[in-house]
Amino acid sequence: MAKTSQVHLLLRIIDQAYEKKAWHGPNLRGSVRGLTAEQAVWRPSPKRHNIQEIIVHAAYWKYAVRRRIMGEKRGSFSLKGSNWFPRWGGEAGRVWKDDCALLDSEHRKMRKAIAALNDGDLDKAPSGSRVSNAMLIYGIASHDLYHAGQIQLLKRLHQK
Repeated sequence: MAKTSQVHLLLRIIDQAYEKKAWHGPNLRGSVRGLTAEQAVWRPSPKRHNIQEIIVHAAYWKYAVRRRIMGEKRGSFSLKGSNWFPRWGGEAGRVWKDDCALLDSEHRKMRKAIAALNDGDLDKAPSGSRVSNAMLIYGIASHDLYHAGQIQLLKRLHQK
C-alpha cells in the first residue's frame, strides 16, 4: 500500500471542512445549503454579522491563504476591501447566490494551489508569513468549521 502524502491528507481535511461528508456534522457549504437570501441577511442584532457576511468573509480568507501560498500580491480579491464585507437586505439579498458562487470559486482556487505543493513545501513559511504553509492549511479548515458552527447557531436563532 502506497504511503499517502501529507498534501493529500491536507486536501482531504479542507474538503471535509468545506463540502465533503464528515463525521462531525455540517461543514461550511452544507451549513448554507437551502438558505434563502432573506435568511442569509438576517442578523441577531444590529452590530452582529449575518450569514451572508460570514460566507464572503470565508471566501476572502480562502483567497488570502491561496495568495500567501502562491506568493501573490495583495489586492486581487474580487470585492473591494478585506476581511469583512457588509451585506444588508435589498441588494445583498439579490447577490446571495453570487456570494455562494464566490465562496465555491475561492475554495477551488485555493485547493488547486494546495494540490500543487509537495510535502517539502509544507514546513516552509511563505514570504511575509509567520506560519508555515501547513499551518495556513490547517487554519483554513478550522476557520471553515468555526464558521459552519456559527451559521448553524444563527439559523437556530432566526427560527425563534
